[in-house]
Amino acid sequence: MLGKEEIDATGLSVAPGFINMLSWANVALLEDGRSQGDIRQGVTLEVMGEGSSMGPLSAKMKQEMKEGQGDIKYDIPWTSLGEYLTYLEEKGISANVASFVGNATLREYAIGIEKRPPSPEEMETMKNLLRQGMEEGAVGLSTSLIYVPSGHAETEEIIELAKVVAEYDGMYISHIRDEEGGLLEAVDELISISKEAKLPAEIYHFKASGNANWHLLDSAIRKVNAARAEGLAITTDMYMYNASSTGLNVVLPSWAKEGGHKSTISLMENPTTRKKMMDEIDFHVPP
Repeated sequence: MLGKEEIDATGLSVAPGFINMLSWANVALLEDGRSQGDIRQGVTLEVMGEGSSMGPLSAKMKQEMKEGQGDIKYDIPWTSLGEYLTYLEEKGISANVASFVGNATLREYAIGIEKRPPSPEEMETMKNLLRQGMEEGAVGLSTSLIYVPSGHAETEEIIELAKVVAEYDGMYISHIRDEEGGLLEAVDELISISKEAKLPAEIYHFKASGNANWHLLDSAIRKVNAARAEGLAITTDMYMYNASSTGLNVVLPSWAKEGGHKSTISLMENPTTRKKMMDEIDFHVPP
């Protein structure tokens, strides 16, 4: 049976739409629903929510999001993640979209950016918000554990949230806690969360950062394969180039990041604490 239109693909490559497993088009799509930056590269599904998501939002979070807008200015008529996705759809978008619920967003809503365990009441708030997100169509829980406030969560806290996701057959995905010297321990943490919460888990942009740590990657792969052999649905994704890009705050010592970006900037402006930061940073020197 012939289609309405036939294309001679001789000498060309044919593929289904590509999936951007870690998309930060959440704001760009509000400006350009046609998604020209990705559609023209063949990306037809944007999966958003690495550690932070576009909901749930408190009134304070909405105000801070408004104040932090860059070149793209936008209204924030939504509160929940599901309302954001509906808002996108109603504005009109060419790509398919999906999103995880970020644990940083849950934490900021319930706790703020303090580095401490949640109270029982705060934990229940995060669980209920996560449950709402899953019922609205989220695909699971995400963490980005080298950033604030996502990384303030201890393993047990993440397991408790992941158990909520397991009720909806969702998955856990993580920018793991350490991609450098502590890579193997960070992989172990993700596997432990998967095992305890009984749900699939995936490692975002699987890598060993810094040439001094490259040898750890083989051991990390063996850990993933061993977990899969035991029946755990552990997967990874990666980008196929030997560089990475993130914010300066990632290389700063943990004490310098505890109060959030505004606090970090204040510490950087102080000559004494700025020198202390510089002394403690582990710079990677190429061979």
